Amino acid sequence: MSEEGSLLSEKRDGVLFLTINRPSVLNALDPATHLKLHETFNDFAKDSSLRLTVIRGAGEKAFCVGSDLKVRTEMGGDDMPPTGFGGLAERFNLNKPVIAAVNGHAIGGGLEMVLACDMAIAVSTAKIGLPEAKIGLAAAGGLHRLARQLPMKLAMEVALTGQLFTAEKAQSLGLINSVVEPEDFDKAVSELVATLLNAAPLSHQATKEMMQQGLGATTLEEAFADTYPAYERMLASEDAKEGSEAFLEKRSPVWKGK
Repeated sequence: MSEEGSLLSEKRDGVLFLTINRPSVLNALDPATHLKLHETFNDFAKDSSLRLTVIRGAGEKAFCVGSDLKVRTEMGGDDMPPTGFGGLAERFNLNKPVIAAVNGHAIGGGLEMVLACDMAIAVSTAKIGLPEAKIGLAAAGGLHRLARQLPMKLAMEVALTGQLFTAEKAQSLGLINSVVEPEDFDKAVSELVATLLNAAPLSHQATKEMMQQGLGATTLEEAFADTYPAYERMLASEDAKEGSEAFLEKRSPVWKGK
C-alpha cells in the first residue's frame, strides 16, 4: 500500500485498490484529493496490467460525504479537475470496470462517485443521498447520471428532497447492487472482484464501450449500427480464441488481455 497525500493505493493481481484517506472529515474531498483521484484514474486507464479498480473510504463511517465544506467556504467555491467530482463524475471514456465499495455513508459527491461507478456493494449501515438542495446547492456532477439511472420522478425525489435514505432503499432503486452486514463486507467485495477477474479483460472493455456509447445513440437501430473499436479489438484478440478453446476443452481460460 502506498500513500500519496490523502489517497491510498495498492496494485494487486491486476486490481487497483483505492482508499480515500480523510476519515477525520468522513472522507470529504478537498482540491488536492480531487486532483490525485483524477491523475490516478488517468494512469489506471493507460496501465494495461490493471483490469479494474475498487474504491472505498478509510475507516468504518463513510465512503465519502462530498466536498470538504470548510475548505470550499474558505476558497469561495470548488476547484475540481475536468473529470469532475473525485475524478469520476465527468469521466466518460473509461472502459475498465470501477467498483464502489461503499463502506459507509455516500452523501453528496460521494453518491455522485457511486453513480459514476459500474457496480457497488454497500454496508447495511450506510446512509445515502444528495442533500445539496438543503444547503443552497445542486448536485451538478450527479444529476445527469441520476436522471439516466432512475425513473424521473424517483430521481426528482432524491434530488429535490435532499433526504438521506438507507442502503437497502438504494438497492431497491437500483443504485446499489448488493447490501451486506459490516462483518461480511470485505468478503463480499473480494468475491465480486474474483468473479470479475474470471471474465476476459477485453470483453469488459468492449462491454462498457458498447453500453455507454450506445446510450448516446438516438435510436436502437443507430446503436447497433455504430462502430465500437474495443469490440473490434476483442473479436480479433487471442483471448477470443482462447475463450472458445477453453470452453471446448472444459478448462478455465488463461486471459492475456490481447
